Amino acid sequence: MLRLFLKEHAAFMVFQAVLVAFIMILYWLDGFRNMDTAIYSFVISILLTSAFLGARYIKRYRYYRKISETPVSMEHMLQKEGRSPEQIQNDLYLHKLYKVYQNEVQALYAAQSRHLQFMNQWVHQMKTPISVIQLLLQNPDELDKNSVSEEIERLKASLDTVLMNARLDTFEQDMQIEKVNLQSLAREIITENKRLFISKQVYPVIEVDENFVAATDRKWMKFVLGQLITNAVKYTFEKDKKVYITASCHNSHMNLSISDEGIGIPSTDLARVTKAFFTGENGRKTAESTGMGLYIAKEVCERLGHELTIESAVGQGTTISILFSNQDTVS
Repeated sequence: MLRLFLKEHAAFMVFQAVLVAFIMILYWLDGFRNMDTAIYSFVISILLTSAFLGARYIKRYRYYRKISETPVSMEHMLQKEGRSPEQIQNDLYLHKLYKVYQNEVQALYAAQSRHLQFMNQWVHQMKTPISVIQLLLQNPDELDKNSVSEEIERLKASLDTVLMNARLDTFEQDMQIEKVNLQSLAREIITENKRLFISKQVYPVIEVDENFVAATDRKWMKFVLGQLITNAVKYTFEKDKKVYITASCHNSHMNLSISDEGIGIPSTDLARVTKAFFTGENGRKTAESTGMGLYIAKEVCERLGHELTIESAVGQGTTISILFSNQDTVS
């Protein structure tokens, strides 16, 4: 600690020595030749400087001891040992820095826990389509290709969800904004999910002007709309119902909505359906629910600058809307 103190004040001691020497030379050049007085002044300067440094060392001793010890935990930095204004301010700075560190650690821990929980759920759910495919292959009768294709589509959709969830951490690097024709995008998603519509006997209705375009990321928005449309079909248990994809534009604000005639979302769950891993009452009615689809959709929309809203009533269906602000209406 003494060595650290001397290193810190080495420049001050050199300055004091140079200052005393300069004064002595100045007096000598001015004709002052009394050597006893010069020695006396020099000794007094040494004593005063030593007393100042000694008092300063005593005052800073606890602080030097703190920063010289090997810390056993991060809480070590929270000890307040400073006495001087500089030390007190340094302690306050370290406390604020520690809070920043805690927030970053908590955010990383939450992200890691979310990924781990999601992967555990996903692996568990993947057992179902794999088991179904195994049973179909063991069947001595002719292989039902439609059933196999349906299970493969479920696997593919789940893999897409996992990949998109993993890419959320590097969203900005993976984002590419472009003008996207909403009608073309909706038709593409409907075509990719036509087997799901057929199996559920639910019919899509697209009411989107062919000239409506939105500035967004096509890949991410395709995933979001795919999640919303498959949810709309999945939670429509009655046959011959419809899923409506509509769009409207007002004052350069474009609104794209996906409406279904399904079971609806209970009011008690409506505020939480976009939370990670929340399945709610409806999620218990299907083994495929991970509670991540709407969470990822909400996260993607927020990062793209779009607003996602949900309106629903039990037994009447659900409408999920995406608001694209400050958009052109014509491609």
